[in-house]
Amino acid sequence: MGLTRRELLRAFLGAPALVAACRGRRVPPRLPEGTIVGASDRIGHRLRDQPPAQAQSWQPVGVVIVGAGVAGLAAAWRLARAGLDDFVVLELEAAPGGTARSGRSAVTAYPWGAHYIPAPMAHNRALCTLLDEMGVLEGHDPDGQPVVAEQFLCRDPEERLFYRGRWYEGLYLRAGASAADLAQRDRFLSEIARWVAWRDGRGRRAFAIPVAQGSDDAEVTALDRMSMAEWMRARGLDSPRLRWLVEYACRDDYGSTLADVSAWAGLFYFASRVPRAGAESRPLVTWPEGNGRLVAHLAEKVRARVRLGLAAADLLPTADGVDVVALAADRPVGFRATRVIFAAPQFLTPYLIRPFRTEPPPHVAAFQYSAWMVANLHLRERPANRGFPLAWDNVLYDSPSLGYVVATHQRGLDRGPTVFTYYYPLTDSEPRAARARLLATDWSGWAEVTLTDLERAHPDVRALTTRLDVMRWGHAMIRPRPGFVWGGARAAGARPFRNIHFANSDLSGVALFEEALDQGVRAAEEVLAARGLRFESLRG
Repeated sequence: MGLTRRELLRAFLGAPALVAACRGRRVPPRLPEGTIVGASDRIGHRLRDQPPAQAQSWQPVGVVIVGAGVAGLAAAWRLARAGLDDFVVLELEAAPGGTARSGRSAVTAYPWGAHYIPAPMAHNRALCTLLDEMGVLEGHDPDGQPVVAEQFLCRDPEERLFYRGRWYEGLYLRAGASAADLAQRDRFLSEIARWVAWRDGRGRRAFAIPVAQGSDDAEVTALDRMSMAEWMRARGLDSPRLRWLVEYACRDDYGSTLADVSAWAGLFYFASRVPRAGAESRPLVTWPEGNGRLVAHLAEKVRARVRLGLAAADLLPTADGVDVVALAADRPVGFRATRVIFAAPQFLTPYLIRPFRTEPPPHVAAFQYSAWMVANLHLRERPANRGFPLAWDNVLYDSPSLGYVVATHQRGLDRGPTVFTYYYPLTDSEPRAARARLLATDWSGWAEVTLTDLERAHPDVRALTTRLDVMRWGHAMIRPRPGFVWGGARAAGARPFRNIHFANSDLSGVALFEEALDQGVRAAEEVLAARGLRFESLRG
């Protein structure tokens, strides 16, 4: 971006961090080794901008699945479970998984994006089936909810918060909270409990995971027409500590602020994971590599059908199917498919589906995506600590980042080398501006931002970091801004176009593993039904 170190830190961390970082320093501090890894934004932009490729030869195939993110892998997994193996999965990247992919060092595996799921409720049949297949579940509790084997549950301590020089347990800042602060927190939790208990005329929850199993009652959908900031303001919920917690939730799951997230999405975060009023949220399920463990299982089940480094470039519906041209090292490869499952995000449809190039569907413009930077720091030892001990999730109260998770935490390795996965959402109100800032900042810039931010809590982190790699996600997750979730665009995007079916978490309005799984299963079951195959649905 051509910024000085001072300008860079002011832009990404704010003035207080700049003052602390530059105090007493005459020369810029050193950076460890590292690089930018995936995702292939340059290849994607080239596919977006170039004319449709022409294939010289064609391979017949029953189903082409575009994209080996979670939705694409889920669709392939569902087809394979139903006995349909005449399909191929095309993936631009050299590794499957999309934003749930992971990496590995000599010390540990670690995530490059999504890093946990809440234990599912019984109504989420697809996820329960997957976890049971993986050996993660071990029966049901007295309420009929699945029980996750203890070794897969997030190990204590789960969360801590850094504030004014000390670490505190949990994510709500109790230290120094006034009686008024605590009263507002209790009122907010009462509102959440009311929505957890709420049921519509058909017995559906207001907020469910997956979203498709929740209610579309007018009382619920009305929440989508206001921002979460407006919802809180209307209820007099102005405690800075409470607002920080709710804003953190919106940044965590949506990469957006209270003002840019609908009240429906804000309440969904807190209510959808609680099985009944008065109960705790479902426990968290995680692995050192985060959701990369789920990706690895799905990918292994369909490994022979996944073609990595092969990017779909042109989809042309025909009288009896879809012609798909993909590029491998600039060499066109043609597939004559009966059906296509388009598991990539909606924003790509006008670039890859030929009829959409000249007449993009109106609903596509409603899909907006948040940009993220993720850094993995390889440390030779744990940094010094003051206050509550190192947890799985470690959050800085006065930071625009989300802090970091510890890859070795789940393995019970509390000393020695480890990997910290640091998350920074770019929450600009204009998503295009956020992507521009993300991509204009090079490795050294993001490394400096990451280390300077963490130095406030860990003054020795720079000296302990032996390597720091960066992943830039330009379209990391769908942004559920006011009016989007129930505005009609999702339903329009999910409708098949000719013999092309659509599957991506953006069609749910929230970017969760469970939603990508559900969308992939839905599209696969549409294909199974279209082919006249009999199957028992894995959806509600």
